[in-house]
Amino acid sequence: MRHDSKDELQTFLVDYAASLAYAQFSEDVVHVAKVRMIDTFSALLGGYSGKPCRIARNLAAQVTSKNNGASVIGAGFKTSPEMAAFVNGSTARYVEMNDVYHRPGSFGGHPSDVVMPVFAAAEHVNANGRDLITALVLAYEIYMRITDEYQKGGFDHTNFCCLASAVAAGKLFGLNPEQMSHCISMAVVPNNSLRQVRLGHLSMYKAVASGQAGRAGLFAALQARAGMEGPHLPFEGEAGWFDHVAKKRIVPKEMGGSSVPFRIKDTLIKQRSSCATTISSILAAEKVAPIRDLSQVKKVTVEVYKSAKEGMATGEHHWNPDSRETADHSIPYVTAATLIDGTLTPASFEDDHLKSPELRALLSKIEVISNDEFTHAYKQMPVEHRTRITVETTDGKRSVGEAGGKLGDLSEAKSDAQVERKFQELSESLIGPQRVKATLDLLWDLDHLDDLTLIAQNTVALAQQ
Repeated sequence: MRHDSKDELQTFLVDYAASLAYAQFSEDVVHVAKVRMIDTFSALLGGYSGKPCRIARNLAAQVTSKNNGASVIGAGFKTSPEMAAFVNGSTARYVEMNDVYHRPGSFGGHPSDVVMPVFAAAEHVNANGRDLITALVLAYEIYMRITDEYQKGGFDHTNFCCLASAVAAGKLFGLNPEQMSHCISMAVVPNNSLRQVRLGHLSMYKAVASGQAGRAGLFAALQARAGMEGPHLPFEGEAGWFDHVAKKRIVPKEMGGSSVPFRIKDTLIKQRSSCATTISSILAAEKVAPIRDLSQVKKVTVEVYKSAKEGMATGEHHWNPDSRETADHSIPYVTAATLIDGTLTPASFEDDHLKSPELRALLSKIEVISNDEFTHAYKQMPVEHRTRITVETTDGKRSVGEAGGKLGDLSEAKSDAQVERKFQELSESLIGPQRVKATLDLLWDLDHLDDLTLIAQNTVALAQQ
């Protein structure tokens, strides 16, 4: 790539990727990376039966790869690496159980969207567990540092997955600096997903957008390895990403390594199957649920922080969800489902719940309001996701449930036992208890694992045996 001018962010990312090495990681960073692997595999196996996941698997099955392919997790066959990234990335997002990132001023998103594209790239080149961990920490770091600097709302956070997956795959492929520059350009210029994918009435593509981003990132690395050249100045050019997508110049002030902590430690692990912004409402509702006699409910008031009200309780679709994807982004819906059932699980979004007359009747009694105190707590570090739910009955009684901060918060660190329990609950019916244990053993020992295909083999669904 011989040009007089250079793209600073492109060069910055190339240099950082080349400098990052496993030896820089503390035991804590390695452990955190393994936890994110386990958590994302939990989400994937929990969402395996979803309709968009089945469609994605059927597409992947039409692209065979006998040599150097990558596994479709749960299905027992291999496809091309970029199609594996697509189907596995989509499936891991479907059930809304993968990790999330929020920091005041950050665009946020789901950094774990990078896990399955990076895994596919690693399996494709027969990488070992330490190589995979290195690429995973790299992808998280790029995703999270860029999202910290980005504020333009018209584009989707999956664009950070595309860029981060491309750089991580490029490192696994051993791309030289010139090839990595082209890889970054071919991820950035052609792939800019619009945030319309998750606004209003949502479709199944809400999850698929993550798989598509991972597929595009890995494909950029494959093209660069094959000798393809990308556009010049992808970020800083006249029609580049800075001026037309970010609307500002972005170069991270620092990156993980040396005395700077790696950002992978800052993602939040979900304990309920729903959008992160709705989880505090679920936790608060659980404290007054289940309601035995719904006919006695006069009114339900849900107090939340401002951005939760604006994003998950403003449009008519939040009171009239017509899909799983809309329902798990609706504070009224998750509140009603929890008050009726006592908690919220993936089954809470099945058709019998979505169309339930009693749930629809309860929805009409729910009011969501913004609480200034909760809004202030959400803008501080550590972030508190606070909600208060008040149920008023026709006889004048009031029941109050509150969550967030010291009362139970999404931001709380999860123990290894909690991470394992989540994996077991989401995967046991699909792969059986013996394979649950075998898979967990492999993932906890990832830093000593030489053959990543063993993980894929142990997560094949019982129905596929």
